[in-house]
Amino acid sequence: MQEIKAFNEKRAEIYWWLSSLFATELTEENLQQYHSAQIRSFLSGLGENAQLKPAIERVIDALNRLLDRDDAQLELAADFCDLFLKSDRDSALPYASIYIGKSGLLNDTPAKELEALMAKHGVSVEKGLNEPADHIAIVLDFLGNLIIRSNELEQERHMEEALKEQQAFIQTHLLSWVPTFSAKCQTLDQFGFYSAITSLTEAFLKLDCHYLSGDE
Repeated sequence: MQEIKAFNEKRAEIYWWLSSLFATELTEENLQQYHSAQIRSFLSGLGENAQLKPAIERVIDALNRLLDRDDAQLELAADFCDLFLKSDRDSALPYASIYIGKSGLLNDTPAKELEALMAKHGVSVEKGLNEPADHIAIVLDFLGNLIIRSNELEQERHMEEALKEQQAFIQTHLLSWVPTFSAKCQTLDQFGFYSAITSLTEAFLKLDCHYLSGDE
């Protein structure tokens, strides 16, 4: 159980990190941290997994190119805006309702389902993030909370049930649309940082599902 709980902490940290990248633009201080040895070591560690390696290599390549990009923080913030904040035609909007269902943002079923699930677990949307519950940053953040809360369990059968719940959550509320969202990011993000992050998110979700299913 202790090994599972230690691994759960790492899983939650990764989901929270990915969530933060979709929540808001990186600041100048954030960018400096990404060029630090600590963050580079963290990324290299993730890249040791064969399924994550291609996306991690793209993330590192984009970070290296940022060092030579004039006004790097402003340009990356503009990339964030262009990719995630414009219209559905011009951007890859990061909402589940855009990709599942037939009526785009008018279809608020995914958000309502997630709101109900969050309420059931006593989790509320961060007040500073003025977005519906089906925004990818909120969904990933909630998943991190689900994982950490499962670490409060003491019996193995309860932990097994919690891991199955997490797998079902990933399949239903993320892998049902993130691959399509990621594919759209690849076509629109010219510089490549955020498209690499979405590719990494997709790869990690699939890897995590593989782990949760118990497949070797």
